[in-house]
Amino acid sequence: MTDKTFAAIDLGTNSCRLLIADENQNKVYSDTQNVRLGEGMHAQMRFTEQAMQRGYQTLQEFAQKIKEYNCVKVRAIATAACRMASNGAEFVKNVEEKCGIQLEVIDGVEEARLNLKGAIMNSLGKAPYVVVYDLGGGSTEITLSTNDEKQKILYTISIPWGARNASEAFGLEEEYVAEKALELKDAVKAYCDDFVKNSDYLAYKDKCCFVATSSSPLRLSAWIHNRGEYVRENEDGQVLKREDMDKVIAQIYKMNREERGKSPYIGQKRASVFVAAAIIFQTIYEVLEIDELIASLKSAKDGIIAELTEENKNG
Repeated sequence: MTDKTFAAIDLGTNSCRLLIADENQNKVYSDTQNVRLGEGMHAQMRFTEQAMQRGYQTLQEFAQKIKEYNCVKVRAIATAACRMASNGAEFVKNVEEKCGIQLEVIDGVEEARLNLKGAIMNSLGKAPYVVVYDLGGGSTEITLSTNDEKQKILYTISIPWGARNASEAFGLEEEYVAEKALELKDAVKAYCDDFVKNSDYLAYKDKCCFVATSSSPLRLSAWIHNRGEYVRENEDGQVLKREDMDKVIAQIYKMNREERGKSPYIGQKRASVFVAAAIIFQTIYEVLEIDELIASLKSAKDGIIAELTEENKNG
């Protein structure tokens, strides 16, 4: 029985995730908190005091768990929100002082690489190549890679729109508005078109499988399968067909914020961002002409754990 544990923290624009695992990458403890670090940020591109306080509180709790489990190695990353916020560096400094956690602000390329390393656990052996897209709160990464243990990245792109910042910027927090939705769709489509062109995607498309990480595909999966509740672990690895996703997303577009908040698959904490999330998510699979995809709970945090345990084994 192993006595070494390793920890990964992934602080995004909307959520903060902690994963603690043993030397064999078996989960020992995990937690996800709806920190909403990027809430209210778009107007001045600064974190609000309330958002930072939520971040400190969550990271203090995570630091305590890391101490309880005697983790020998820790990697804590921060993504789009900390990249974009004018007071992001101040927040990172305060996190180290208040929580004892060294946050590493990574760029979109590293974010995509770590997501790929986690997500590929759901796609190995299913096709020669894989396309992974990760819809975050403040950015969305799309990556084309070989679908093997080495994961040679052929092309990656970071779209500067995610569920949280797009909701605020395009005025989609309350309800679906066709004109505003089209503006967001066009903005995302421009990046997707660049991805198709610059990655030579069409030459790989028929030899690809597709994996989508983040809570959006997992929530869609629970809805499509009519679970009655959202338990993210139950949706990891589920295959979703385009026509089923289209049907559910069409229902989401008809709901107001209150109705989304009452949905067991969305809930109050996601109600304000889920219309934008659905638009971004749908635009990507439409432009890339994806007929089915794998919903993946495994993402950057799992990629970090894989690397920490590999480093440990290699001394």
